[in-house]
Amino acid sequence: MLPDGARDELLAVVSSARDRLVVTWLADGGLRIGELCGLHLADLHLRENAACGECRSPHLHVCHRPGNPNRAEAKTKHPWRADGGTVTGGLVKRVSPAMVHAYFEYLTSEYPRGAGHGMLLVQLHGPAAGRPWAPVGARRMLARAGKRAGLGIVRPHAFRHSFASAVLGASGGNLLIARDAGGWASAAMVDEVYGHVDVHDPAFDAALRKVWGEDR
Repeated sequence: MLPDGARDELLAVVSSARDRLVVTWLADGGLRIGELCGLHLADLHLRENAACGECRSPHLHVCHRPGNPNRAEAKTKHPWRADGGTVTGGLVKRVSPAMVHAYFEYLTSEYPRGAGHGMLLVQLHGPAAGRPWAPVGARRMLARAGKRAGLGIVRPHAFRHSFASAVLGASGGNLLIARDAGGWASAAMVDEVYGHVDVHDPAFDAALRKVWGEDR
């Protein structure tokens, strides 16, 4: 678990829009680091009523791509496809306003023009600048930022634990909402009997908005 206030302290010490995106997306999305580093721009549907038709709100599709050049790979293997440049399927995850803001700040200020790989996170400096950023690079960045912020070594998975705890608290301990908000696997019986929570179910929506600080 991250200490209270760790997100703001990390955002205060990181030096690039890309790194602010990493902190924000891990905190608000409950993403695994392999999922985050494995995202392609085409996976991001950050405007309402996207062409995929699978979620009215801004969202992303976590797609299992074992051939990513940075070797980042989503753990979940939900079926997905891309038709005419529109990604459907995969693991659909809601996106907070802060995540959308961090994305556009990064895309307009640091993302290289003409990057042919189409991946979201890139290296910013050195001879490999512009190439896809590997999970080990993100882990090292967070470890350095944690030390600068006086938090010790911060590991990506700590964000995921904190996200799960926050969603559970915001939803009154609803395990199904927490499971689907974070994309956790569950017992086959739970999946078969109870199914999945609708991403627009009022309780699901209210829990995410509370975690994201939108109910204040």
